[in-house]
Amino acid sequence: MADLKNFFKVKSVAVVGASQSPEKIGNAVFKNIISSGFKGDIYPINPKVEEIEGLTCYQSLSKVGKPVDLAVVAVPAKHCIGVVEEAGSLGIKNMVILSAGFKEIGSQGMELEKQLVEKANNYGINMLGPNCVGIMDSIIPINASFSAVFPKKGDIAFISQSGAMLVSVLDWSLDTGLGFSRVISLGNKAQMNEADFIDAIADDPNTSVILAYIEDVANGQKFLDATKRASLKKPVIIFKSGTSQAGAQAASSHTGALAGSDLAYETAFEQSGIIRARSITELFDLATAFSYQPVPQGSRVAVITNAGGPGIITTDAIENHGLNMARFSKKTVEDLRNNLPAEANIYNPIDVLGDANQDRFEFALNKALSESSVDCAVVLVCPTAITNPSAIAEAIISVNKKYPNKPIFTSFMGGPSVENGAKVVTKAGIPNFPFPEPAIYCIKGMVKYAQTQADNEIYDEQPVNFTDIDTKAVKAIFYDVFRDKRRVLLGSETYEVAKAYGIPAAPIKMANSAEEAMKLANEIGYPVVLKVASPKILHKTDVGGVLLGLDTPEKVREGYIQIMESVQRYLPQVLPYGIEVQKMMPEGTELIIGMSRDVQFGPMIAFGLGGIYVNLLKDVSFRLAKDLTTAKINSLIGETKAYTLLKGYRGKKPSDIGALVDVIGRVAKMVLDFPEITEMDINPVFAYEEGLSALDIKITIS
Repeated sequence: MADLKNFFKVKSVAVVGASQSPEKIGNAVFKNIISSGFKGDIYPINPKVEEIEGLTCYQSLSKVGKPVDLAVVAVPAKHCIGVVEEAGSLGIKNMVILSAGFKEIGSQGMELEKQLVEKANNYGINMLGPNCVGIMDSIIPINASFSAVFPKKGDIAFISQSGAMLVSVLDWSLDTGLGFSRVISLGNKAQMNEADFIDAIADDPNTSVILAYIEDVANGQKFLDATKRASLKKPVIIFKSGTSQAGAQAASSHTGALAGSDLAYETAFEQSGIIRARSITELFDLATAFSYQPVPQGSRVAVITNAGGPGIITTDAIENHGLNMARFSKKTVEDLRNNLPAEANIYNPIDVLGDANQDRFEFALNKALSESSVDCAVVLVCPTAITNPSAIAEAIISVNKKYPNKPIFTSFMGGPSVENGAKVVTKAGIPNFPFPEPAIYCIKGMVKYAQTQADNEIYDEQPVNFTDIDTKAVKAIFYDVFRDKRRVLLGSETYEVAKAYGIPAAPIKMANSAEEAMKLANEIGYPVVLKVASPKILHKTDVGGVLLGLDTPEKVREGYIQIMESVQRYLPQVLPYGIEVQKMMPEGTELIIGMSRDVQFGPMIAFGLGGIYVNLLKDVSFRLAKDLTTAKINSLIGETKAYTLLKGYRGKKPSDIGALVDVIGRVAKMVLDFPEITEMDINPVFAYEEGLSALDIKITIS
C-alpha cells in the first residue's frame, strides 16, 4: 500500500496550470482551494502570467523556492511527464493529475500514461489520477478539485471511480444535508487506486464510514488486504457496477459454468467484510444509517405504525431480509393493552391506529425499546386528519435520546403532509425514508456488519496448511501434460495428483489393450468402471464411453472393446489415449468440490450437491482459496442444502464432515500452489459415515 499519511495533511499546495480564465480547469481548481478555506500556502504555476487571484504566479515548480506538500496538475497531457520529473527532482511526494488525454483515449494515451507512472514510481511520488476530478477534505479544509460543490463537513469518506458520479452525488448532498470527511476521485487509477485510499482512510479519526463507487478492481489481492483491514475498524460500503454476465468467459467445468462474472466480486466482498450496495440509492441509504445511528446489537426489530397495511409490508420486508420480528414480554404486552385503545394491535407490529397523537407514538416506542428483546425500531407515520407529523417527530427524538444504543429508523409516508416531520427527524440524526423497505435494508446491512465483527473472533485463525503433500510429483505430471500439448489431464493423471495431495480418490489406471485392462482390474479389485481416456471427450457417457459395475475379467475385456467401438462410431476423428480402469466405490452422498480461477481475486473454491444435477440445482457456495481457514470451510459447507444431508436426513447417519473439511482445505492448498490450474472439478465426491472418495476429477491447466 502507498504511504498516504501526508497526502491530506498538506500545508502547501502548488497548482501547475493555474489560469486566469474562468473557462479553464486550472482556474476552477485554484479558486476552489482558496474558497474552501485552506489555511496553508498556495502557489499558482503558470509561466505566462504574473498574478492569479491576487497571488504571485511562478514560472515553474522550481521557481517557488519553498517546500510543496501537494502538486495539483492541470496542464495538457503531453506536458505532465515533464511536470512529474520536475516535482520529483524537488522532492515533492504527492501529486494529483487532473489532466485528461491518457489511456481513456486509446493506445497512444495508454503509452503516455505508462511513462507517467514510471516517472512517478522512480521518484517515489504518490500520484492520483490522471483524468480525475481531484480530492477534497472538509476537515483541513481543502478542495483541490474542479467540482462546483464543496460538501458539508461530515464523517463519510467517498471514493469514486467515476468523476461524473462524484460531482452529481456532491450536488445531491446539499439538499439532503449529508456530510463528508474526504472525497477522492480515482480517475484512471494509473498508480494509486481504491485499495490505497481505503487502507489510508481506515485510520482516519474523522471518518466513520467508507463509501466507494467502483467499476473494477485494479489489484485483487491488494484490494482484499485493504478492505479486510479497514472493515475491522469501520463499515466499508461499496457499489460495484458492471455486474452483467456478458463478460463471463466460457467455461468447460461445472464450477466454471456456475462462477459468473460477478460472483468473484460477491465472494471477495463477503470474505473481506464489505457491505455491498446494489445501487447508488442503497449506497447512500446505508451511509446515512451508519453515520447517524449506532449499530444494532442483534437482528430483532420492533415496528410501530398508525396503519395496518404499512405494518404488514414492513413485517414482510423484515422476514425477507433475514431479520426477526421482536417478541415482547408479558408485562410489555399488558402495559400496551392497558394504555392503547382496545382496537390497537399490541403485538409486533404495534398498531397505534390512525387517530394516534404524539403521546401514543411515544408511549409505544418507549415500551418497545425498553425491552431487552428489541435491538432496533422502525416507526411508520401515515398522514391522517389527526396526525401531527412534527409533534410525532419530536416524540421519536425524545425516545431516541433515552435509548442512544438502540437505532431508530422512520418512514414518514407521503408528501407535503408529512414533510415537516421528516425534516425534523432527519435534522436530529434519525434516518427517514419515504417507504419502509429501504429502512429494513439498512438495518440488514448494519446487522450484517455487526455479525462480521463478531465472526472475526471465530475466523481469527491461521489459513489451512498441510505438510504431507508431494508437489514434485504434481510438477512432473503437469510437465508431461504440457509436453503432450494438452490442457486437460486424463483421469489416471488426476488420480495421481489427488494422491500427491492426500485427497482420497477411487484408484484409476490406464489400459491400452483389453488384456491390460483385465490385469489392472485384477490388481484394483472388482467391481470396476471403464472410462474412455481422451481430453477431447468432455461428456463420456454421451458417446458410450463409460461402463459401470464390471465384476469379472471377461466383462472387462468385452467392455474395453465395446467402448472403443462406440467411440469410433460416434467420434471417428478422435483417437483415445486408452481406457481407464477405476475401482467402483460404494454409493454415498454425492457432492462437488471445484475451483474456478478469477483474473482479479485468484482461485475460488466451490462446494455443494454434486452428480448430474449440479448445474440444475445450483446448490453451490464459494469462498476464495486465499486465507481459507477451517472456520471458513465449515461456513462454506453450512450455507448449502447439501449440509442438511450431511448432518443426517430422515434417519440416515451423518457423513464425515471432518474429512470433507480436510479435503476442501487440500484442494485450496493445491490450487494456490499451482497457479497453472485454471479449473478443477471433483464431481461426484461420495461422502460416507467415515471418510469420502473422489470419483471423477477434472483438472484443466494453462
